Amino acid sequence: MIDFNRPYLSGQEEKYISNAIRKNKISGNGYFTKKCQKFFVKNYNFKKVLLTTSCTDALEMSALLSEINEGDEVIVPSYTFVSSALAFIRERARIIFADSCETHPNIDTEKIECLITKKTKAIVVVHYAGVAVDMDKVNELAKKHKLIVIEDAAQSIDSFYKDKSLGSIGDFGTFSFHETKNIQCGEGGLLAINNPKYSSRSEVIWEKGTNRAEFFRGEVNKYGWVDTGSSFLPSEVTSAFLLAQLESIEKIQALRKTLWSKYKSELRGLETQGKIKLPFIPDYATNNAHMFYIILDSQERRTRLIKYLKENGIHAVFHYLALHKSPYYQKKYAGSELPNAIKFEQQLLRLPLFAELTTKEVMYITTQINMFFANA
Repeated sequence: MIDFNRPYLSGQEEKYISNAIRKNKISGNGYFTKKCQKFFVKNYNFKKVLLTTSCTDALEMSALLSEINEGDEVIVPSYTFVSSALAFIRERARIIFADSCETHPNIDTEKIECLITKKTKAIVVVHYAGVAVDMDKVNELAKKHKLIVIEDAAQSIDSFYKDKSLGSIGDFGTFSFHETKNIQCGEGGLLAINNPKYSSRSEVIWEKGTNRAEFFRGEVNKYGWVDTGSSFLPSEVTSAFLLAQLESIEKIQALRKTLWSKYKSELRGLETQGKIKLPFIPDYATNNAHMFYIILDSQERRTRLIKYLKENGIHAVFHYLALHKSPYYQKKYAGSELPNAIKFEQQLLRLPLFAELTTKEVMYITTQINMFFANA
């Protein structure tokens, strides 16, 4: 079976973890945490970053920093992972779900303004597959209506909107280092704080509601409980693993982009014939090769293709179920139909993509897909 995903290992992970243990500090915010955070600030122009145990934690921090309260409304795309909404549900916000674009799964920025009311506090944008949302349009609306912008950039490491790193454009950017991501440490995340007014409070929330970070820098002579917060820091073991990955990011990205391009060239014929649609990359966006997906013409055909590929040793999977139709939220949802979110729920299929996948395996996968349609 060709796996859907296989975590990449640089070869330095065990060495760095051993180093972390020998330093006799394996709790959070030590040597390796600081090294990782410096890497992100230097390479991606974030104003301030804090490692977290997951992207979910980073989103929850952004909700706390945004002071989301009961009755506030937060606009979130329906076609996304549950964490994009859950972080704000926990603060008792009302989620206003938005539809995807017709041509790709990102939020339709042309339909955001009609969702804004006097109760709207924030907009969450998800850069699906690492492909940028039109952030000029989003920031224009946020400025006009005085809204906070949170970029869910879980899939978007090393991807850009025009010349700006994804996650650096909104008030907050959140990243995932789950094992399915380009850069991974099993479970991990990052919060980028791009609006300076949230900078000092972010450390307090990160450090369980205490000003311990200031204490360790010698800025106060003792620390205590000064605000809300939680235990959002990853251990030094996790950070050591992540640093080994970050040092290999150029190699990882080069491998993934080669495979992504091979998929596109081998499947272009099926798109020309109108049998599938390939990923759409707007002119303003770059491609970080996080994912290669195809769009089929029906859920039934997708189901048959998944079965066919499995029978031929290939693990391909669908993706999100639209959140506004989820068992948890559907009774609460009172908005309009979101046809594009449903379309991607039913017709999008993700193909295997990981750094150590071979071009020979990609050729086998694409050959099988072409044979499926030839025999249909």
